[in-house]
Amino acid sequence: MRYIAIGAAIGALAIMSACAPEDRAPENRPAADVTDERLLNAAAEPGSWLTHGGTYEEQRFARLTGIDRTNVDKLGLAWMYEFDTNRGQEATPLIVDGVLYTTSAWSKVFAFNAKTGELLWSYDPEVPREAGFNACCDVVNRGVAIYGGRVYSGTIDGRLIAIDAQTGKLAWEKVTVDQSKPYTITGAPRAAKGRVLIGNGGAEYGVRGYVSAYDAETGALDWRFYTVPPGPDAGPDGAASDSTIDLAKATWNGDWSEHGGGGTVWDAIVYDRDFDQILIGVGNGAPWNHKLRSDGEGDNLFVSSVVALDADTGTYKWHYQGTPGETWDFTQTQPIILADLPIDGIARKVMMQAPKNGYFYVIDRGNGELISAEGFVPQTWTTGIDMATGRPIEAENARFTDGTFLSMPSALGAHNWHPMAYSPDERLVYIPAQDVPYAYVDDANFESRPGAWNIGVDYLANPVPETRGEFKALKALLKGHLAAWDPVTQTERWRVQHDGPWNGGVLATQGGLVFQGTAKGDFKAYDAENGEELWSFAAGTGIIAAPVSYEIDGEQYVAVMAGYGGAYPLTTAYEDNPKPQINGRLLVFRLGAAIPYDVASLEYGDPVQVEAFWTEDQLAHGNRLYESNCGVCHGAAARSSGVLPDLRRSGWLETRELWQEVLIGGALKDQGMISFAKWFSPEDAEAVRAFVASRANRLIEDGDIGAADGQRAAP
Repeated sequence: MRYIAIGAAIGALAIMSACAPEDRAPENRPAADVTDERLLNAAAEPGSWLTHGGTYEEQRFARLTGIDRTNVDKLGLAWMYEFDTNRGQEATPLIVDGVLYTTSAWSKVFAFNAKTGELLWSYDPEVPREAGFNACCDVVNRGVAIYGGRVYSGTIDGRLIAIDAQTGKLAWEKVTVDQSKPYTITGAPRAAKGRVLIGNGGAEYGVRGYVSAYDAETGALDWRFYTVPPGPDAGPDGAASDSTIDLAKATWNGDWSEHGGGGTVWDAIVYDRDFDQILIGVGNGAPWNHKLRSDGEGDNLFVSSVVALDADTGTYKWHYQGTPGETWDFTQTQPIILADLPIDGIARKVMMQAPKNGYFYVIDRGNGELISAEGFVPQTWTTGIDMATGRPIEAENARFTDGTFLSMPSALGAHNWHPMAYSPDERLVYIPAQDVPYAYVDDANFESRPGAWNIGVDYLANPVPETRGEFKALKALLKGHLAAWDPVTQTERWRVQHDGPWNGGVLATQGGLVFQGTAKGDFKAYDAENGEELWSFAAGTGIIAAPVSYEIDGEQYVAVMAGYGGAYPLTTAYEDNPKPQINGRLLVFRLGAAIPYDVASLEYGDPVQVEAFWTEDQLAHGNRLYESNCGVCHGAAARSSGVLPDLRRSGWLETRELWQEVLIGGALKDQGMISFAKWFSPEDAEAVRAFVASRANRLIEDGDIGAADGQRAAP
């Protein structure tokens, strides 16, 4: 492991703005002594940002008024830091005692002087790059927890690390998963009552999800709760979830353990002080296709659910399942907000969530009772919620039992991981919402491939259009917006329409503002009451993370991580002229600041022309292999969004031998491109090369957008 202490060669690590010498951090910095008392009273420290959602309620509401509707137009860049990677940036920074802590892609951790931007230390957990293959949705990290003078973070390869907040040295680390299986960690840990809580990801690759609580001081495992029961012939786990085995097994069919079951807890973990419980959001089943996972029968607890656990023991208290027997990748891991709301004249302690399935839920967090649920985006998979049972009323053929079903929302979700915010002043929730359709149809050629992508849905049901006109028509269907949602009346108050989906997380402030970044690269401030745009900053790269705000020496700051990436950018390149993505950066703003900021646009090299001939059968085979294995990272129809290399322009494409070195020989495993020899024969690899080369040749021949060209053979 490596760490870089105070005074390290900052310029060798990244580019940042110049800081005045007199603004350097004092030598005797506070050691981030975040206690239970401080976390419970975080709202009384509005100048800090002590935990992932700002407070235990995770409302992402900054109780600061220095920046407001009247002066936000004077906001300017105070300092910035450029990271060493163009992969997605999703972290929420924490600010404690004048120090800003954040993470970047590849699970790296950083500490900065929050006023000046001076790098105090950084820590690289040296994640093996081949572990990036297991990350379905980019090698991202959503941030840290701070507790008792330590900084806690998860790593892509499944470790929980504890770092001394003052020195940046490793205190301890624990492997939280079976590293022989394709588990990952991208979510931010949470700290409460002497414990650090962490989940994991990897459902698409065939793992079984759980959440764990570790002793913050020693790293010892205190308790664990599995969200999917052990297989039909397996015994108890010796875990807190053992008490739910009978309840859960009754909702599964067949041998779900063959595919792991899924149910990973990869994001939402919230401590609810009022009921001394942990609320977790649970992910999709594995495979997605319910017919393959559970013979098409049963609700499959606790997939796509919210589950309440005793904070001290991890034992089950209650659950609400938003999508019983889910079959669309409708995770319920999306952020959970706690609040007190007036419902029918009665003050109710509720949790609010807007998960992938498109419904906004208000749930009594004392007992899991569903109070209300309404769709916040257009729906095709249901016609509503049966409030007597709390179950969705599914539309005809929603489970694609009779051919293709075009669903709204899609696997990308009506709302994905991007944090929403709640303003108790306006009594509105601000949701980064999106409308993205998806055609679901059974994968007739499905074969289980341990350790690889397994969903049981045919990728080719969603082809990239052939012509520019069709391409633009499809792009017009992919929409994103910021919705101001009234959780009491379950109605939309206002919305800001964006140019496409996958826009950033949200911050609300007591100054009457809502901040959000866009996939196009603009960081904006809106009036919290009516959505009027009041300020904008061009970052030069997509902003998908959520902003935070803090105060030092009477001045309010707004900070956001900028860097495009994640599931949608990796899989989808719906731009007329996509470019390579620039490195991510941390941007920090205050009133009156105006340091220079300029971003040089990157350009692609020329596509590689391959003089070879492949049969129509080879091209068809390569098309299917590419879309079901490669497209999830390198883009549908070989069109990269610029986060990962555009294979049509790769020198490795030129000859069969070079291509085999990478795809079969693993020549680039240290850069995250592992060998596919477990799943591909040399003939399979050549078929994939044929498909990619045909797309490269198409690009050369007619200068088109590089979209799919059917079964067209290369010359």
